[in-house]
Amino acid sequence: MATAAPGITLFPYAFWPPRRCSGSPVRRSRSPGRRRDSVRFEPAVGQHGHTLAVAGIYDLVFDCGHPASLARFWASILDGYEVAPYDEAELERLRRKGIYSTEDDPGVMVDGPPGAPRLYFQLVPEPKQVKSRVHIDLRGDDHEAETARLVTAGARELETFDSHMIMSDPEGNEFCLTW
Repeated sequence: MATAAPGITLFPYAFWPPRRCSGSPVRRSRSPGRRRDSVRFEPAVGQHGHTLAVAGIYDLVFDCGHPASLARFWASILDGYEVAPYDEAELERLRRKGIYSTEDDPGVMVDGPPGAPRLYFQLVPEPKQVKSRVHIDLRGDDHEAETARLVTAGARELETFDSHMIMSDPEGNEFCLTW
């Protein structure tokens, strides 16, 4: 532990990925599907045996008009990410809701590499109206090649600065490519 000022203690496990004295993310099986509750965190216990209340990033959630296509876009541009597969239980859950194509799924999960947050895309009735107040920064080794790759995947260039470019995904959600 590091002390920032008298009486204020900074815990090294307060940042993503959560570093805990004990306790860690435990992945449940995907059955009965790819629902957002498929990961639970066991409580962290401090050096004196007390439970620590330290939050970690669980999912990054995108509101969107077409979750399946936006999930495919983000899975295609991020290293180690892929649209979570549908198992039979999840397909049955969708059919019970009158959804017979995964293309019409109102909530699509994109899994990341171990320790990285998942991306969840959920259907909302209204389109994006104003600038996002939170955005994701991406970094690539060769920003010109990366810009071309992102544009080919469906991103749009919005504005370029000395150290980064503001871009948007196919539904207008802003993100930055930094270098």
